Amino acid sequence: MLYLLAEWLNFEGIFNLVRYQTFRAGATLMTALIIGLVIGPRFIAMLRVRQGKGQPIREDGPQTHLAKRGTPTMGGLMILISLSLSVLIWMDLSNPFIWACLAVTLGFGLIGFLDDYDKVSKASHKGVSGKVRLLLEFAIAGVASFIVVNEVNTFLYVPFFNDIGIELGVFYYAFAAFVIVGAGNAVNLTDGLDGLATMPVIIAAGTFALIAYLVGRVDYSDYLGIPYVEGAGELAIFCAAIMGAGLAFLWFNAPPAAVFMGDTGSLALGGALGAIAVATNHEVVLAIVGGLFVFEALSVIIQVFWFKRTGKRVFRMAPIHHHFEQLGWSESKVVIRFWIVAIVLALMGLATLKLR
Repeated sequence: MLYLLAEWLNFEGIFNLVRYQTFRAGATLMTALIIGLVIGPRFIAMLRVRQGKGQPIREDGPQTHLAKRGTPTMGGLMILISLSLSVLIWMDLSNPFIWACLAVTLGFGLIGFLDDYDKVSKASHKGVSGKVRLLLEFAIAGVASFIVVNEVNTFLYVPFFNDIGIELGVFYYAFAAFVIVGAGNAVNLTDGLDGLATMPVIIAAGTFALIAYLVGRVDYSDYLGIPYVEGAGELAIFCAAIMGAGLAFLWFNAPPAAVFMGDTGSLALGGALGAIAVATNHEVVLAIVGGLFVFEALSVIIQVFWFKRTGKRVFRMAPIHHHFEQLGWSESKVVIRFWIVAIVLALMGLATLKLR
């Protein structure tokens, strides 16, 4: 919105700042942060009144979680509101990447909202059928992939090598959709402790803000030997919005949490990261930067697969963060150590930009 106004005024005077993606990224982060902090208290109060008993707590989970009964969920709506408003204020409205990522974020957020609503209204952990959820997620991811792939090539680039990519052709559409859906559900599985998913998402978004900016610059991408994607630099603004909205939510989600993001937030944020990775041709790097999410998802897959085959469990409880709780780690210790892991993985992901 402001970018179009500045463009109409020929970027004269103070509006010349709006020309620069770095300035708009910083402004977007602060805008999302302020919006989130302002609407947070009243929004949480409204959720508490409307939901009554709040999010259902698993009886078979760690006993310490039973103290969280009554905490409202669907706090992801706060994230979506602050993220969307800040992006629309500062983005270049003509950029297709932003619209594709925003469509995935809001679409996955809607699916998560329906799932959260079903759980709260029925006081059950089941929610929307898994098959229905996946079908809707792949439909949204498929449309977004079609929009993005029309702007980029269909190569799967390999980190640590200069301009080496595997041509996937038409299969890239399915691969891109899988990355988006996989990222959404991986973050969703990670969201089990106060602040556990929020900070790693912020870290990953900050990492991809830098990646998007470099990929969108001919000079930097050529120097680093990474694929150049025209217009991808605008995604740095989207990543900044995720960071600002995430920080605002973390203010209220810090232990003891006043609100949970629920599937509304975790599915949306994960899907957004997946869409950004596809748009910047850094899907493999997402698996490194978001390695914590991958590990959480794999722990569930391994646990279910092994239990069905042998009747025994590999982990005391899945996802993996509950396993460490069952080993006697306090919730805060699990969260902070997982944050450290997320930071290390983000640095490893950034290292792929130069080690080629």
